[in-house]
Amino acid sequence: MAQQRMALWAAEADIEEDDLAIPIGNYGQNGHYEDAHMQQPQIDESTLIAMQQHMAQQAAFSQIPDVVKGGWNKYTEKFYARVEWPEAEVIAPLVHDDPIFLILYRELYYRHVYSRLQPNIDDRFHSYENSCELFNYLLNSEGPVELELPEQWLWDIIDEFIYQFQVFCSWRSKPQTKNEDELAMLADGGPVWSSYSVLNVLYSLIQKSKVNDYIVAQQEGKSPEEIAEIVGEYGQRPLYRMLGYFSIIGLLRVHVLLGDFTLALKVMENVELNQKSPFTRVTACHVATYYYVGFCYIMLRRYPDAIRTFVTILNFIMRMRQYHTRSYQYDQISKTADRMYALFAVCNALSPSRLDDNIANISKERYGEQFAKMAHGGPDALPAFEELFLYACPKFINANAPPYDDPAALALLASPPSPTQSFPQLTDPAHRHLGLFLSDVNAQSPVPTLRSFLKLYSSLGAKKLANFLDADEEEMVQEMMVMKQVSKSISRVGASVEKGGLLDGETISTSDLNFVIDENMVHIAESTVGRRYAGWFIKNTERTQRIFDDLANMPLPAPTKPTSGHTGTAGEAQGKGPRSGGQKVVAWGGAKVAG
Repeated sequence: MAQQRMALWAAEADIEEDDLAIPIGNYGQNGHYEDAHMQQPQIDESTLIAMQQHMAQQAAFSQIPDVVKGGWNKYTEKFYARVEWPEAEVIAPLVHDDPIFLILYRELYYRHVYSRLQPNIDDRFHSYENSCELFNYLLNSEGPVELELPEQWLWDIIDEFIYQFQVFCSWRSKPQTKNEDELAMLADGGPVWSSYSVLNVLYSLIQKSKVNDYIVAQQEGKSPEEIAEIVGEYGQRPLYRMLGYFSIIGLLRVHVLLGDFTLALKVMENVELNQKSPFTRVTACHVATYYYVGFCYIMLRRYPDAIRTFVTILNFIMRMRQYHTRSYQYDQISKTADRMYALFAVCNALSPSRLDDNIANISKERYGEQFAKMAHGGPDALPAFEELFLYACPKFINANAPPYDDPAALALLASPPSPTQSFPQLTDPAHRHLGLFLSDVNAQSPVPTLRSFLKLYSSLGAKKLANFLDADEEEMVQEMMVMKQVSKSISRVGASVEKGGLLDGETISTSDLNFVIDENMVHIAESTVGRRYAGWFIKNTERTQRIFDDLANMPLPAPTKPTSGHTGTAGEAQGKGPRSGGQKVVAWGGAKVAG
């Protein structure tokens, strides 16, 4: 790929808003790089030809995952674990220069480079070019394309597109690590992997497929004929409908990465979080959706909703664990689940809840030390919150690139005039969001201590409570108002709210402790929640069953041979003389026949 590939078709936008208008730039023709020839291992011709034949025969498209799993992944482990697969131009004669297959092959090729190797700047630019070719083909062809792909592959296309965008933005935001050639290519690259181009692709897929209209029509119970008339020729195709649906989940992720948590939940207003939603058919998409929705609730201070979101998906992962181990995305699912346990611990410390004791116990087992510090408050709580937040938060990105086209501004940005001067653009976006989160945590840091005192009394004097807190009465009243404020939260409770969007909700009390101040007296009322005996019995029954299974699977200890010094004594204890039948009793009740 020493030069820019020519367009594979002439795409004319029939509708103005469908035109992606994503300029590729001239980075492939400016002479900044020259692809080096590399000696590749043998090419798996049978797998490539089988994949191309299955794509050509649309009736057999469901067999493509088996071909990929049996051929692509097998030969990747055997020959290409540490090297790139052959470039598309090398294998093109094997598939009769099929342009659509070559685009999809490049998509797998760059996915392999990003997951197992270290992509260079050429890989980053060329992967963007290939993504543009794929989406231009899908969106700007004359009518719906005659292509069918499995839902898992469609999700992987959207997921990998956003992942490569995220990785590129993180790499682009560090101008100090770039050499002269990379700086020159970034200066001439134009809108390569820009936030606008990525958002434009996702919104265009949603608009072309009319997936939101399809979801609303299904919720209203319209007939298939009415739905077909509403969504049009594109929305009737499973390819476009599922790409549009996965693009909604992709927009949720992109807006979270950019830090717009309200808009992230807004784009999900028509998607229902239940087991009947289409995104649950792809486990990786299912887990990612709940993770990003739960994190949005945390940043919007809706901790009860975040807890319910994490409990739902973590219970699902526990029930389906045996099936996840057979998935090629098992490691990714496990890591996301571990991050959600950390976020659950954070939410439970800020808004104590007994929604699910089993999940709470697992979270305490994994993050017991941090959980104890966060629950007790004080000066040790903030470092624990910071540790878990940085571990479990998404990899945020900067929406704008450094000014690579302005060397003077770039030099000033990379080397500020004084060590004390800072520039917002060089600030890690994760630490920006961490600062906002910790400011809210710090504001309610006195609440655990105040709560522990109030639980001991039904009423006490204001002066006495102030002495307990080592504060004057005015500071004590301020802390009690903070506690009153944090005990209120917007939550999606009730049947009417559950049917609304993810941003809908009602103000509820999240604390079992309430109080009123009457002149110089503080009156406390604590509401106790009855213990859930069914859950307690189920949990202990499962625990007893696990213990029984472990004991049943344990091997018996090996029999011990009696020492010569104790042989006679043992014989006397059992009785003198030979036993009938010539048998001698051995350890564990076994009988050994005399030879």
